[in-house]
Amino acid sequence: MTPEQMRDASLLELFSLEAEAQTQVLSTGLMALERNPTQADQLEACMRAAHSLKGAARIVGLDAGVSVAHVMEDCLVAAQEGRLLLRADHIDALLRGTDLLLHIATPGDSQGEAAVPAFLVQMAGLIDPGALPVTPAPVTPVSLANVPEPMPAAAEPSILEADPDNEPPAPRKAGKRGEGGERVLRVTADRLNSLLDLSSKSLVETQRLKPYLASLQRLKRMHGQGMRALDGLKTQLEDSGQSPEVLEALAQTQRLLQETQQILQQQAADLDEFGWQASQRAQLLYDTALACRMRPFADVLTGQSRMVRDLGRSLGKQVRLQIDGEKTQVDRDVLEKLDAPLTHLLRNAVDHGIELPEQRVLAGKPEEGAIRLRASHQAGLLILELSDDGAGIDLDRLRRSIVERGLSPADTVAQMSEAELLTFLFLPGFSMRDKVTEVSGRGVGLDAVQHMVRELRGSIELTQVAGQGCRFHLEVPLTLSVVRSLVVEVGGEAYAFPLAHIERTLEVSAEQIVQIEGRQHFWHEGQHIGLVAASQLLNRPGGHNEQGSLRVVVIREREQLYGVAVERLIGERVLVVMPLDPRLGKVQDISAGALLDDGSVVLIVDVEDLLRSVEKLLSTGRLERIERGAQAARGAARKRILVVDDSLTVRELQRKLLSNRGYEVAVAVDGMDGWNALRGEDFDLLITDIDMPRMDGIELVTLVRRDQRLQSLPVMVVSYKDREEDRRRGLDAGADYYLAKASFHDDALLDAVVELIGGAQG
Repeated sequence: MTPEQMRDASLLELFSLEAEAQTQVLSTGLMALERNPTQADQLEACMRAAHSLKGAARIVGLDAGVSVAHVMEDCLVAAQEGRLLLRADHIDALLRGTDLLLHIATPGDSQGEAAVPAFLVQMAGLIDPGALPVTPAPVTPVSLANVPEPMPAAAEPSILEADPDNEPPAPRKAGKRGEGGERVLRVTADRLNSLLDLSSKSLVETQRLKPYLASLQRLKRMHGQGMRALDGLKTQLEDSGQSPEVLEALAQTQRLLQETQQILQQQAADLDEFGWQASQRAQLLYDTALACRMRPFADVLTGQSRMVRDLGRSLGKQVRLQIDGEKTQVDRDVLEKLDAPLTHLLRNAVDHGIELPEQRVLAGKPEEGAIRLRASHQAGLLILELSDDGAGIDLDRLRRSIVERGLSPADTVAQMSEAELLTFLFLPGFSMRDKVTEVSGRGVGLDAVQHMVRELRGSIELTQVAGQGCRFHLEVPLTLSVVRSLVVEVGGEAYAFPLAHIERTLEVSAEQIVQIEGRQHFWHEGQHIGLVAASQLLNRPGGHNEQGSLRVVVIREREQLYGVAVERLIGERVLVVMPLDPRLGKVQDISAGALLDDGSVVLIVDVEDLLRSVEKLLSTGRLERIERGAQAARGAARKRILVVDDSLTVRELQRKLLSNRGYEVAVAVDGMDGWNALRGEDFDLLITDIDMPRMDGIELVTLVRRDQRLQSLPVMVVSYKDREEDRRRGLDAGADYYLAKASFHDDALLDAVVELIGGAQG
């Protein structure tokens, strides 16, 4: 590419950026003019935006862009001068021109130029209905190679103002101006992420000065004690009549120690001051780096007001979008991921919520429907509330839809609360529309919204009032770079639970724990909450807690609520999220890592994944009981046995026999299920049948013996086949013991288990 071509490409890129900014000004202003056609400030802003785009398009030689911007400017000037009053058809045409300018400014997009002639004819008719359409004079492209350098101290924040009939405006060369006039530069996301990572590590490193300072303080105290001891020794020596030489030597020692004490005090004070200054600067550096990632909430709203307006008109509705909290600061990654769910919710409100004008009038409402979007900060979260003043949700119709789709029996649906009914709207494929249109009916809207909000570690809640409208309440983190968490200790290691998923923390006494349907629960605020051990979920050894109560973290994910028992609550922390090495893949129940103030590593729990692990343990009957005191210590040492058999009767018989002897027993329904369990958990013994679907016992034993981690695991085969060749086949595959079911009895199984792994307690 020649230097001239590179210059042309650079200018085209600048024009594309300019067009994006100026068309946003046009869209915002035109929608304001639709409500008040004579609003002078908006007319001026739109006219100047069109004028700037015309000059910029001339600079880069885009004739189509010059023509479109020129005729739009003519229309706006006519409105300014009172020669025409902007009506809905004017606004529609000007918005169409805005879209054309965006297409023209997009490299490789030929859609815009093809529609320009028809647009010019349409605009000419709107500006002067009695005049014949006039083909605009061709614009002579300006040679980009001969464009003069831009003048300094420009009055315009974008492209320099110039008379279109004389000199064209010069483009910006570097950067752009923000709202306050400050210079704005483009920085890659990777560079910002690197800066944030380095600043967070710097913040952690400054905390490591604290132990050194504490050591100096201890040394200073010990030094003082030594000085006082020498003072006492001097008094004793003087009283005992020691020689002057001895006393002088002691005095010299005291003088040296006095000097070292002064140096030590000064160094300790200097280190204290240095540590404080370094900590403050590191914190400021981190806060500044984090602030670089933050953008105003308005950035995600680009085009949303226009989308609401256009969709409403296409459906024959009058809709206005009111936005509060546009300047609320949010992480740019969160903003990007909020764009799609907000678009879904806004389209949903226009299509499903807002009624037709005649229906609103009959209901005593204004013809124009209102959608309100409010953004605010609360406890480190971005709170979004999207509400409309539409008809709300027809609960009777919702009940019929649930029954018609076979999602629940009619008698059950009739007894459901409003909150329970509304949860069906978030199911995949569920829609209350009978017909599929371009706007709705496919049942992917709210399901997709919920999925995307979960990816942001957030939550969404729907409420409604019949005849008055719906309200969506969303809570998502302000940033994905840091997470406010509760740090706990499990099995001697630190883990962090994001505060967004924590309902509360409790101390639960042993007397409060009850057994319901084989599961442990405790009663709190009128409901039973399931109790699980964090040590089992996170594959950590159970800790010793001799106290009479459990420390429990109550976590919630949608309608699921569980109490997770931990050893110790360390405290609330704001953690800088550090992604795990991609080579690790998806680590079960863990989303990321972080560093604590002392530099130690803490793993951040993936609460949604953790609750899936709970459900899996419940479905397979492997959820452990939580014992107290000495029982817990004994329980932690119990040996684990995996029983693999496709017969429910045999599985339950073996499980009960072994459990009654104190072993911890897990079960699997076939070889494949057993293999998955072996790869995900640790066991002391495998007991397997031979003939099973999907994977038989011989295949399972062969896989175990080939696996480096499992090859030393004791294996017992229990089978109906009692022939010598069957026994030899099992032992050749790698089994340590072969027991025939024909001669099976309680003592035979238990004796074989004890022979292989000993008693239940390790």
